[in-house]
Amino acid sequence: MPMRDWLPKRYEANFGARKELSVNIYTLNVGQGQFVVVAGEKEAIVVDTFVPLNTTQETVFVKTALAKILGGKNLVGVIFTGFDSDHFCDVGVQLVLNKYRPEWVMYPRYYKDTETATACFKTIEELSKAKRDLRKISVDLADTKESRMFNDIASEFKLEVFSPHKEDMNSSNNGSIVCKITERSTGATYLVTGDTETQRWKTIVQLFKGRLKADVLAAPHHGSRNGITEDVMKYVEPHTVIISAGVESKYGHPHIEAVKLFKAHAKNHYRTNMKEGQSIRTEADGKQVNSYKFSV
Repeated sequence: MPMRDWLPKRYEANFGARKELSVNIYTLNVGQGQFVVVAGEKEAIVVDTFVPLNTTQETVFVKTALAKILGGKNLVGVIFTGFDSDHFCDVGVQLVLNKYRPEWVMYPRYYKDTETATACFKTIEELSKAKRDLRKISVDLADTKESRMFNDIASEFKLEVFSPHKEDMNSSNNGSIVCKITERSTGATYLVTGDTETQRWKTIVQLFKGRLKADVLAAPHHGSRNGITEDVMKYVEPHTVIISAGVESKYGHPHIEAVKLFKAHAKNHYRTNMKEGQSIRTEADGKQVNSYKFSV
């Protein structure tokens, strides 16, 4: 099958056409940022909460998209891969936490002191007071008292964390959470990568090698050339790579060097910034992976 960036509109009809016996990964078209929903049969996890404001580009209306995706499901948790505003957005945090009341939030122990981060943590603390059982998981693999395996935070999913580690937290990007989400019943896997760069990836690959293998890879750092290496692709062995980037990205994402690696090692790669932009639903059942254009 030829590699295809753009997903034809005819695939939209597939939404909801079959019983959800697989994991569905919704990569929303939010411009130069990331907002992903990983949905199982009855549970879901949100990864990052960027919501575009005052944009002239065509982007998905996140509130409507969440209502469609999360209808009848329990949002068990939220993963904030990092504290830059294209991942950790106050508007998105308020929308997700106040409306869907997750059971836990996970974020790296590396803290970037910004106005956005302060506002986001204020929202988290307010929800924590209202929902006293909100579990706050601050991740640093240097803390040997904490397990990197999270098997008790969802009925349908389990998480394995590969990063961050304080020895490589030399930037907010390398302080990003890298973790694999596995849907229990099918074994389908999704590798969350944040903005992790090649320097940190070198250590991750040395330590974890084949444990990184996943059906679907979230392209690190929006498809930056500094976010991926051939070794990473060899060990992850993804069927499909999903790139979340803005239309006419001022950073040039995805970079051609990264795309070449995706083409060489994955059967398919798709990006949200193709043509006027697209949201993507990727369905994985542990045996096969299919992607479709998602509309609200």
